[in-house]
Amino acid sequence: MSQIDARSPAAPAGKEESNARRSASDSAAPIQERTVLDDAAIRRALMRIAHEIVERTERIEHLYLVAIPNGGVPLGRILVENLASLTGQVVPLGILDTTLYRDDLATRSARPRLRKTEMPSSVDDRAVVIVEDVVSTGRTIRAGMDALMDFGRPSNVRVMALVDRGHRELPIKIDFVGKNIPTQPEDKVIFRSEDESGGQGLLIVVREGGQHDRS
Repeated sequence: MSQIDARSPAAPAGKEESNARRSASDSAAPIQERTVLDDAAIRRALMRIAHEIVERTERIEHLYLVAIPNGGVPLGRILVENLASLTGQVVPLGILDTTLYRDDLATRSARPRLRKTEMPSSVDDRAVVIVEDVVSTGRTIRAGMDALMDFGRPSNVRVMALVDRGHRELPIKIDFVGKNIPTQPEDKVIFRSEDESGGQGLLIVVREGGQHDRS
């Protein structure tokens, strides 16, 4: 009887050690990232989108781009250059922080970090294109539309996204899209500017696993 009692605790202890080793191995596993759009592909997509914007805008002098920081800003600047090369006109570019218009603001424990808003003029009677890097649930775009109304009454508002990754939670339509990328809800799609990519230019990478991105 004493031999059985002595061996009994040994099995659970071994199982715990095995689980601990497996957990340590899992936590030490490298983060998996894959590049889905490199610099050349992003620039090609932005030139194609510029052509589409011109084709679908009746009066280019009424066009107004509004970029959502951070990723929308460098994309918006490239679009301005592309549109100028196609039309000879410099389209105004505004920067619009959506932080205070988010629908999850009251549920956040930490005070949100505000980003800059720079709108060169009102958007009254303008054909506005909101510029975003990655769109998923549509909640950031909804916040952007709410924020935009503080700067006037545009004639119409359309949305441009470099990447549409799906998983919509609101009825938001993307009018100009660079690429549709199927993802899992827990994946993270990251836009890296030239300053963030380590000399690789503009990049879109997918980081697999993590928390559900509800932006």
